[in-house]
Amino acid sequence: MSQLPTIVFFGSDAICLPVLNYLKHQAAGECMLRAVVSQPDRRQGRGKQLQPNAVAAWALANGIELLQPEQPTRELADWMVAEQTSVALVMAYGHFLQQPLREASQFGMLNFHGSLLPQYRGASPVETALASGDAETGVALMQVVKEMDAGGVADFEAVRIGEQDTGPELRVKVGEAVVPLLRRNLAAMLTGELKFTPQDITLVTYCRKMRKEDGAVDFTLPAVTIYNRLRAFTPWPGGYFDHGEVRIKIGRTSVEIDESVSAEPGTILSTSPAVRVATAEGVLCCHQLQRPGARMLPVADFLCGYTLAEGDRLIGGTAEPLVRKEP
Repeated sequence: MSQLPTIVFFGSDAICLPVLNYLKHQAAGECMLRAVVSQPDRRQGRGKQLQPNAVAAWALANGIELLQPEQPTRELADWMVAEQTSVALVMAYGHFLQQPLREASQFGMLNFHGSLLPQYRGASPVETALASGDAETGVALMQVVKEMDAGGVADFEAVRIGEQDTGPELRVKVGEAVVPLLRRNLAAMLTGELKFTPQDITLVTYCRKMRKEDGAVDFTLPAVTIYNRLRAFTPWPGGYFDHGEVRIKIGRTSVEIDESVSAEPGTILSTSPAVRVATAEGVLCCHQLQRPGARMLPVADFLCGYTLAEGDRLIGGTAEPLVRKEP
């Protein structure tokens, strides 16, 4: 058995890869990555073949023991105890972890949560920060407790949100931010010397899972709000509106501040060089569009095969809040 402290990592998303690479390579002299626990392989793609997620694939490629239970059980906790696990680390795993697992490591179970807690506890903190128009988000290193994302916080790493960042781009930034956060705290983590500060419960907010219907653009919102939501919803659930009986997906957009616009929200104001749509405040400029069965195209190419005209009304949906004060 290794004389180095051992870590078991729980994760199932590509956002985990930077910290896994750090543990495997740069931190190899301080600790041993004993195993990775990840979601089971799922059927994906057109052929519906069983495929590992990004974390499972990484573990297989790097020779790290991979455990993929349908549900993390007491047997897994017993195995961690028998292996004398020093610390369990969690990020984007996808399962609630029961008390036996939380207590199976010598120095506890710690989570990298993708927000500046106590803001955005819950399932979609990265996308919610982007959709909310925040200028900054980050990662919190926190204790895993019974209540969702409610543990004490040891440290943060802030991440600037670029004005044109999309969901995938911001997730890359957040994933990379875990590395300096871990580097600063690894020694204390492996000796049980981390200090945690309770979260201010008066500042707690919660974010929910994204839903398919969130992609329906609500033109009664300000253009900048729609723009931020569309960036967050890239690539899923994306953004779309209905033009008559045809559902059209939206690609790249921008915002035009024009206080003189008085048309009803959802009205096309012009179609060149972009499809300009009136909103509650400002104009949403659509630079790429896609009709059913076709590719996403620049607007000029799209309009060669489909007609959108000035004055047409586009039908979207009603935006549901992404943030709330109660879980």
